[in-house]
Amino acid sequence: MQKLCYENGYQKEFTAEIIAIIEKNNTFHIELDKTYFYPEGGGQPSDTGTIESSVITFVYEENGHIYHVSETKPIKVHKVKCTLDWDKRFDAMQQHLGQHILSACFLELFRCSTIGFHLGQDYCTIDTDRLLDMNQVQEAEELTNQIIFDNLAVEVLYPSKAELKKLSVKKTLPLTNEPIRIVKIGTIDLNPCCGVHPSSTLEVQVLKVCKYEKYKEGMRIHFLCGRRAITDYFIKYSFSSKICSTLKCTADDALIKIEKLSQDFNKLSVENRSLKSEIADYEVQDMLNSSEKIGAYHIVKSLYTNVDLKYVTLLASKLTVFKDVIILFGVETQNTANLVFMCTKDLKKMHMGNLLKDAITLIDGKGGGSAFSAQGGGKDINNLPSALDYAYMKIKKIIN
Repeated sequence: MQKLCYENGYQKEFTAEIIAIIEKNNTFHIELDKTYFYPEGGGQPSDTGTIESSVITFVYEENGHIYHVSETKPIKVHKVKCTLDWDKRFDAMQQHLGQHILSACFLELFRCSTIGFHLGQDYCTIDTDRLLDMNQVQEAEELTNQIIFDNLAVEVLYPSKAELKKLSVKKTLPLTNEPIRIVKIGTIDLNPCCGVHPSSTLEVQVLKVCKYEKYKEGMRIHFLCGRRAITDYFIKYSFSSKICSTLKCTADDALIKIEKLSQDFNKLSVENRSLKSEIADYEVQDMLNSSEKIGAYHIVKSLYTNVDLKYVTLLASKLTVFKDVIILFGVETQNTANLVFMCTKDLKKMHMGNLLKDAITLIDGKGGGSAFSAQGGGKDINNLPSALDYAYMKIKKIIN
């Protein structure tokens, strides 16, 4: 079937006849006598839209036939009204042509070839065959936007084999006896492509590189074109404005203020940790003085609620400095029951890891550790006191 979208990429609605409906996996694959829907291919996603009241979610080509997939079977088959999701189609046209221009700029400026392209729902990416630095990526982005603003014509050619040999096509040509579709952008790009593109570079509007990273032997470059890039700008402008309003500064001063706040925060964090450690020293001494003593051993058993687990672990670590101390802590944090078992390192007959493995089953949890230190967490908060009591009784039995 002839792809009419190649003849007019701007046709949004048309009337056609349904010539076949094939049911597959509870979906209906509809064939029309003509179509402007673009079937998936060449890195460009298929069109979506409607055929009468049937929503078309995917279009594909198979053995020269184009099928439009819907979850509902059309009731009408003659002179059916077909409508493309134009926003999606034009978005794909903008992204695809933007990719052609950006790839051409990388090749022209740095002899850097594009070896992969993905037109995603949120971002588009190209993969290059070599590494580039930040300045090179920016230079290619600037040249791309200059070409967009130059309003160059985008032409589609179907050259003969003899004519093809005279053209400086920059990609390997497909092996086929069918006419090869060549997309020509001014004098900057000449490549085989089966996608649908705008008729001029100006319709891409703008291209913005958002991120670039090393990928395999080259780079993966993320970019946005047209409405996507403009929408992204407004979102980021709104975010920037809120930041500046909160910090009560201009955009130029925002980074300096954020860096100053970060330095202040780091300084306060260090001071906070130091104060917590000092407070913990006093708390540890108090806990040790009030702990139960069985024989020569001090048993420090406590249940904490909504207390920072790291702070409780710090208390336990400080207690192990003293002689003959066994620590059994239970900590309830949000929806998790935690156990922290530790002991002085010279207590050879104790094994905190084994004790935890037994006790943690009561809170439906998992954990582990060494002979002197073990931790774990579980879901059964209600059983946390019982788990501590169980561990205490076992320790008492070992001592006696």
